[in-house]
Amino acid sequence: MRQITLWSAIIGSVLVLMAGCTNSSSTQKEKAYAPHINPADFTTKVDNKYFPLKPGTTFFYDGGAQRDEFAVTHSTKKVMGVECVVVSDKAWENGKLIEQTYDWHAQDKKGNVWYFGEDTKEYNNGKVTSTKGSWEAGVDGAKPGIIMQAHPKVGQSYRQEYYKGEAEDMAKAISLDESVRVPYGSFDGVLETKEWTPLEPSYAEHKYYAGGVGQVYGGGLELVDVKTG
Repeated sequence: MRQITLWSAIIGSVLVLMAGCTNSSSTQKEKAYAPHINPADFTTKVDNKYFPLKPGTTFFYDGGAQRDEFAVTHSTKKVMGVECVVVSDKAWENGKLIEQTYDWHAQDKKGNVWYFGEDTKEYNNGKVTSTKGSWEAGVDGAKPGIIMQAHPKVGQSYRQEYYKGEAEDMAKAISLDESVRVPYGSFDGVLETKEWTPLEPSYAEHKYYAGGVGQVYGGGLELVDVKTG
């Protein structure tokens, strides 16, 4: 096991080079991605070990100049006939709001947490400057993906979202036995994932998820507090 602190995790999350070209097999794989969605198979009760979403819970993250609030609301949104939990994610830099996103999640019968889209706005000096990255499953060819597997397996890759040219995030479980210490606490048996997108082939990010809590570190942000109610 490795002991992860803020600085060592930042080092572990450095940019990595990835192949920029797309071969025919990967193109065929993209075209073949067509998840079957049956609304009856989903629930708004998201109790996945690594990605629990209990309404009324807010996760607070800090990374020096940056901070983030990930709040699970009591609101829902129906996407592709699936009732999804609405999560509000706000990001600040140097005290100024730079992004506000509403994410839509639901859990299937196997315990996988699905990502059905997001409504995102980027801000500059209090004004919306871009909505790039917004997408909704079932609209304009966008398809849902799995944001967190029920039982992650090391080395197994999965698609988190798919909206061609806008949102194509992928993820892979790297380890199930990491140790992480952040302001909120110390955790063992932590899941480490590598997340990337072919839209930015030179970049990849490592995130860490503690059982029963959720994400405790990622993108230079440490979990500092969790409030409920």
